[in-house]
Amino acid sequence: MFIGKQLPTGGFTARAEEESIFTEADTLDALRANIREAVDCHYGERPRPAVIRLRIIREELFPLDG
Repeated sequence: MFIGKQLPTGGFTARAEEESIFTEADTLDALRANIREAVDCHYGERPRPAVIRLRIIREELFPLDG
């Protein structure tokens, strides 16, 4: 499973929980593509997962007053 974060400054990051895989992108669609590419590179010729689970965490900043 990947934990993705939407950054308050824009863009996204994703980190695999059980493997040493990290990637980032400007859009969610680009993040998905980057995750696929990173998984392909990480596993190489070894068997890779049939599906990729991505959980997105969104952080929101807003003023206390107002």
